[in-house]
Amino acid sequence: MTAAQPPADDRLARRLGLRDAVVIGLASMIGAGVFAVWGPAAQASGAWLLAGLAIAGFVAFANAGSTGQLAARYPESGGAYRYGRERLGEWPGFLAGWGFVVGKTASCAAMAMTAADYLLPGPWEKPVAVLAVVALSAVNLRGITRTARAAAIIVVVVLGVLALVLASGVADLVQVGVRSQQEQGVPDAGWYGVLQSAGLLFFAFAGYARIATLGEEVRDPARTIPRAIAIALGVVVAVYGALAVVLLLVLGPAYLAAGVDAPLADLVAVSGWAWAVPVVQVGAGLAALGALLALIAGIGRTALAMARDRELPAPLAAVHPRFGVPHVAEIAVAVAVVVLVLVADLRGAIGFSSFGVLVYYLVANASALTQPSTERRVPRWLSAAGAIGCLVLVATLPVESVLAGLAVFAVGAVYRSVRLAVARRRTDG
Repeated sequence: MTAAQPPADDRLARRLGLRDAVVIGLASMIGAGVFAVWGPAAQASGAWLLAGLAIAGFVAFANAGSTGQLAARYPESGGAYRYGRERLGEWPGFLAGWGFVVGKTASCAAMAMTAADYLLPGPWEKPVAVLAVVALSAVNLRGITRTARAAAIIVVVVLGVLALVLASGVADLVQVGVRSQQEQGVPDAGWYGVLQSAGLLFFAFAGYARIATLGEEVRDPARTIPRAIAIALGVVVAVYGALAVVLLLVLGPAYLAAGVDAPLADLVAVSGWAWAVPVVQVGAGLAALGALLALIAGIGRTALAMARDRELPAPLAAVHPRFGVPHVAEIAVAVAVVVLVLVADLRGAIGFSSFGVLVYYLVANASALTQPSTERRVPRWLSAAGAIGCLVLVATLPVESVLAGLAVFAVGAVYRSVRLAVARRRTDG
C-alpha cells in the first residue's frame, strides 16, 4: 500500500535542520511531567525508582529506534498513523492516528491548565490557559521555523532551571551528605510496582515521536530524523537519570513516596536554596508551554495526514500558501483545546491519553517489524521488545485509564465505520 502524494501546493516545506528537530523533540519531552512525576512513580516503586526509570528508558529507546527507522522510509506527516497505514493496513493506522489526535487534544488542555497553574494560579488561571493556547497556536501558524525558534528559547530556559536544581542537590550532598533517616517508611514494591512506576515515567519520555510527526518538514529526513530522535532521547535520559539520583540521595525514597506535588521545588528548598523555588515553578510552567507548543504542531500534522486520506474531514488537509503549515487543522485543534479548557479541568482525567500513546507506539513497533532487512536500522528484536514493552506498560495502567482509552477507541471505530458505510452508499448510488 502506498499513500498518494499530495499535490505540490499542498505539501509542507522542508525547513527543519538537525538542530531544529532536536529542539522540538526536547521541548516535547521535557514538559511539566519531569517536575511532578517523581512522587507518583516513587509511590509505586519505593526504593526501586531507578529500576522503573531504567525500564521506561529502555522501552522509550526501543520505540525511538522503530520510529526513526520508519521515519527514514516514510518522511511524511502523520508519524505512527502513516506507518501503520502503510505497513499494517488502514484500520491500525486509523486507530493510532485517532488515539493521538483525540487523546493529545485533551492533553493540550491539561498542559495549558498546568502551565497557568504554575505561572498565575487563582481566578486568572483559565484566562491565562486560553491565552497560552491562542499565543502558541499563533506562533505555529507563522511557520514551522517560528515553532522551532520558540521551542529553542523555552528549552534553553528549562534546561537551565533543571541544571539549577541539580546544582542545589549536589551542593547539599557535598555539604551535608546523605541523610541517614531516608530509608524509614519506604513502601515495599514488588515487580508490579516497579512496572507501574515505569509506565508513569515512560510518559515523560514520549514526546520524541513529535519529530517523526513533522517528517514532511525535515531536510534530508532519512538521515536527520533518526539522528534527531537519538540525540533528543539521549539528552533527556541523561537529565532524568541525574535528577532521579539526586532526588533519591537528597530527599530519599520515603519522602518522594509520600505524594509530594513539587519534588524539584522541595529539593532546592531542602538544599537551602529557597530563593530558587519560584524559579523552579516558572521553569515548570515554561516546560508545560514548550510541550504544548510542540504538541499542537504534532496534532495538526497528524490531522493533516488523516484528512489527506479522508479519514478526517477534507478541509483539514489545507496548507497555507505563504507559511506552509496546515492552518485549518491547527486552528481546529486550538479551538477544541480552548473549549476543553473552558468547560472542563482535564488534569486528573486524561488517562485515555496514556492508553492512547502506548497504542500509538505499539502500532509503530509492529509496523517496524514488517520492514525488510534493506530498510532496517535497528535489530528486529528491539522492535519486538518495544511492542512487548508497550503491552506490559498498558497492563500496569489503572483500570479507569484502560476503560477510558477503550471508550475513546470505540468511538473512533464507530465514526470510521459510519463514514465508510456512507461512502459506500454514495458509490453504490
